[in-house]
Amino acid sequence: MTAKIRGTLPGHFHHAGPGGLGLRDFARWYRGQELAQWELLNLAAVERLTRLLLDAQRRARHVFVMGNGGSAATAASIAVDFSKTAAPPGGRAWKCLSLSENAAFITAMSNDHTFDDIFVRQLDNLLCPGDVVLLVSGSGNSPNLIKAARFARTRRAKTAALLGFDGGKLKGLVDAPVVIPCAQYGVIEDLHLAVSHIITFFLRQRGRQ
Repeated sequence: MTAKIRGTLPGHFHHAGPGGLGLRDFARWYRGQELAQWELLNLAAVERLTRLLLDAQRRARHVFVMGNGGSAATAASIAVDFSKTAAPPGGRAWKCLSLSENAAFITAMSNDHTFDDIFVRQLDNLLCPGDVVLLVSGSGNSPNLIKAARFARTRRAKTAALLGFDGGKLKGLVDAPVVIPCAQYGVIEDLHLAVSHIITFFLRQRGRQ
């Protein structure tokens, strides 16, 4: 029976590790945490997310990915993989963009208005019904991502999220959440990338449909 994972606020650490370990022992501990999350990975949730993305691709809709900090880097990686690598030879990939990459727009919004609106204002310009908004967050409680999820519903877009800890508020706001029930941010981010790679290379290896 696994221990219940408490929620957290953005950027707040429950713990980085057990403490007092040398490098090799810490690496073994970290590896154990990763292996445990692989065993716990909810493949049904990954399938739901994949079906949602495939439906968007079939209907030529856009996928918009976003996150903060390390999750912004994950969002950028996902956008590259979905828009390029996922396409089989001669096949079609997704129309996928990361909204975490436009530094000029993000800093303008943060400086002139509020950081909480950096994603929702971009979505206001770009989002159409049937598009997919994919949110990446360790805590699931980032205000700018929560606003983006709620806005997406008003535009009749589909929503999904890669989350950690207990899923936070975003878990109940999106159509297809994938939660990594762990309290270690590094492990959460590693599994988020792994899920994106599972989806990317699954689609590439299945070939043209």
